[in-house]
Amino acid sequence: MSYDKELYTAALAVQRATLLTQRVFHEKAKGTLSKDDKSPVTVGDFGAQALIIQAIKKNFPKDEIVGEEEASSLRDNHSLGDQIWSLVQSTHLDDQGVERSLGGPVESKEQMLQAIDAGSSAGGAKGRIWALDPIDGTKGFLRGGQYAVCLALIEDGEVKVGVLGCPNLPIDNEAPLSAEVGDADDTSRGVLFAASLGAGATSRPLSHGSLQQSQPIHMKVVPDISQATFCESVEAGHSSHGDQAEIAKKLGITKESVRMDSQAKYGSIARGAGDLYLRLPVRANYEEKIWDHAAGDLIVREAGGEVTDAEGKRLDFGKGRTLIDNKGVVAAPKAVHGHVLEAVKSVLSSK
Repeated sequence: MSYDKELYTAALAVQRATLLTQRVFHEKAKGTLSKDDKSPVTVGDFGAQALIIQAIKKNFPKDEIVGEEEASSLRDNHSLGDQIWSLVQSTHLDDQGVERSLGGPVESKEQMLQAIDAGSSAGGAKGRIWALDPIDGTKGFLRGGQYAVCLALIEDGEVKVGVLGCPNLPIDNEAPLSAEVGDADDTSRGVLFAASLGAGATSRPLSHGSLQQSQPIHMKVVPDISQATFCESVEAGHSSHGDQAEIAKKLGITKESVRMDSQAKYGSIARGAGDLYLRLPVRANYEEKIWDHAAGDLIVREAGGEVTDAEGKRLDFGKGRTLIDNKGVVAAPKAVHGHVLEAVKSVLSSK
């Protein structure tokens, strides 16, 4: 079965939502270094979720959506609701034809609230369910670093379509992996990753209108694991930096890891800018959210990589809103994934 329409709709919906998040950053968040003031993230999360869900519901009205946000706080806080509505109604793609293909604009504040509330699916192993993270990497977003707008279609528990909008990653697939925060006005940044099951993975520049020309992306061949570059989360609360350092040592990797926020890590290794992505459990009862991994998991696998948990099991997106049956994430080129997994198991079993 072809998922061309789903992929096209998802890519355009994510592209449009990134325009809103960039506006929020420029208008509200520039220079903010602390997450204590959550309002810019809140505005961006709600606005991007509304725009994406509206497009999904217009094109695939029977599909369910697992989203992070629900609108009750906006119904109580009218000024915040009005602020988000102002952004949503004024964010659109420059090309009227592609805007119409998304279903046109959100028509009212109430329709916006209803769209946000439509992200309440419990998930599960049956049916067509979209997993949405409107701003993945909130601290990265606030400081002008890496964040991603993430959308994936899961059908009967299997990821079929994945899209990542990464406004602050370099467009150039050959650019070396770096944790540096670039100029938010840099026109050489802004990339849209996409994949559908069995059809490969691509990248293209983000734009303000129709989709730009895409190019296929592939994981890099790693002939010597000791020369690999691995990336990890910025936040120690998200992944165990100490365990990851031990694993790097076991693999003979001496290069410092690159730390960045969000599923931008999945996109980066999928196009060969990095090689390995490790996200190791920080506590036994932690459950990863499906929207934090679904799109990136498919993009890496379609680019020639392997993604499992720390025990070597495939990530199971059919158990609800979390990856309840998985602990951690190990993503690497297929040829070396087994070697990396052995090191992961060795380090974790010695604790």
